[in-house]
Amino acid sequence: MSKQIGDVILDVNNISLSFGGVKALSDISFNVREHEIRAIIGPNGAGKSSMLNCINGVYTPQQGQITFRGQTFSHMDSHQVATMGIARTFQNLALFKGMSVLDNIMTGRNLRMKSNIFMQALRIGPAEQEEMMHREKVERIIDFLEIQAFRKTPVGQLPYGLQKRVDLGRALAMEPQVLLLDEPMAGMNVEEKQDMCRFILDVNDEFGCTIVLIEHDMGVVMDISDRVVVLDYGKKIGDGTPEEVRNNEEVISAYLGTSH
Repeated sequence: MSKQIGDVILDVNNISLSFGGVKALSDISFNVREHEIRAIIGPNGAGKSSMLNCINGVYTPQQGQITFRGQTFSHMDSHQVATMGIARTFQNLALFKGMSVLDNIMTGRNLRMKSNIFMQALRIGPAEQEEMMHREKVERIIDFLEIQAFRKTPVGQLPYGLQKRVDLGRALAMEPQVLLLDEPMAGMNVEEKQDMCRFILDVNDEFGCTIVLIEHDMGVVMDISDRVVVLDYGKKIGDGTPEEVRNNEEVISAYLGTSH
């Protein structure tokens, strides 16, 4: 089954980012094509999260531009990014631990709610129909992620691997065109990693999302990505198919720590 990878929809041009005198990113450029799974990898401290934070408007780069579907920004703000159809998950889970799985995933629908807050609170008129529609969407995501048995369970009581799945569900509920995944496999055991890989491939396939994921686990990424960009100390040292990157001398030495 070959998937159709489309044109470039996200283009990162010459991004540089510093904190004080420390350069987190130096002149980084890469692009993302529609429907692909694009990975950003690199050892810890390579600048991967900083790159993601520039794309979704948390950080403002000192230099460079980001173009999304033909619109160019030197700075994106987080709400604008979300309304344009870019959603993300977080390395440190941003879930409401005391709320149920269902309610956590519903928070991802807030962006799509049209009726005002009073109508929602009183559940009158269009608000009630709207909520039913949102619930149906959320139930579909819960089925898709195979967490039906935990719909009413407070998220804080779930094992870590399932909490990561709920976080993915919350992002999916925003119906994003592009999904940014921040170390989706971090802290997982082998079985949980395999499950998460399967869900990422299925999200890409069934929901048609373009996926940008950052990971430092090179093995996992090579199996599921269409193209990989490699960062090390804030510089780009490799970019291409998993095969090309795997055979890149600079990448091998960054990961294996051989002397340059």
